[in-house]
Amino acid sequence: MAEFTLVAEAGRPSGSRPARRLREDGRIPGVVYGEGVDPVSVSVAARDLRAALNTDAGVNAVLSLQVGQTTLMTMARELQRHPVKNTVIHVDFQVVDPNREITSEVPITLVGEAIELHRADGILDQQLFALPIRSRPSDIPPHLEVDISELIIGSAVRVSDIALPAGVTTDLDPEAVVAAGQAPRVQEAGEAVEGEEGVEGAEAAAPAGGETASDSGGEEG
Repeated sequence: MAEFTLVAEAGRPSGSRPARRLREDGRIPGVVYGEGVDPVSVSVAARDLRAALNTDAGVNAVLSLQVGQTTLMTMARELQRHPVKNTVIHVDFQVVDPNREITSEVPITLVGEAIELHRADGILDQQLFALPIRSRPSDIPPHLEVDISELIIGSAVRVSDIALPAGVTTDLDPEAVVAAGQAPRVQEAGEAVEGEEGVEGAEAAAPAGGETASDSGGEEG
């Protein structure tokens, strides 16, 4: 079911100048598209769009978009943002079928505390921040939790460890690493320095020119 309602005005003029005037008036230009739907240029109130995208579902919120006398179930896709202000300057609304699977990305939230990893001065290395999934629009979770409590140096939490809700699947490699416990960098650097000193010490202990005791003994004889 749709979680948020947006009213869109159709028939906006195209071009960068009209789009700039729309944004100055507090509206965001956009396009509605989807299977079986002709693309329609629209605009929505910037404040309403911000409110719609600031729910727990974020950009995966299902939006009931009212365009004239027509109501469409959509999701906000391809958000274009201002390079400096980071505000949305254009949005594409994709029409979705509530009974058909779609692809989306769901943010990953790490939960728990890796106590043993911290005791060993290890480093928590999160390598995956969002998981690509397939599900019906209404089944998209706001986020996915990954428990890192058991992490130690050398271990990892993988995609196969994520508990996916009913109706949600992913095509990502089950062995892909979500988060790993790494050795402290200072320790690694220290071991490298000690190794170099050991090599240098061995070289210094060897006689110049590679002469050995047996070589010396041969000359005296």
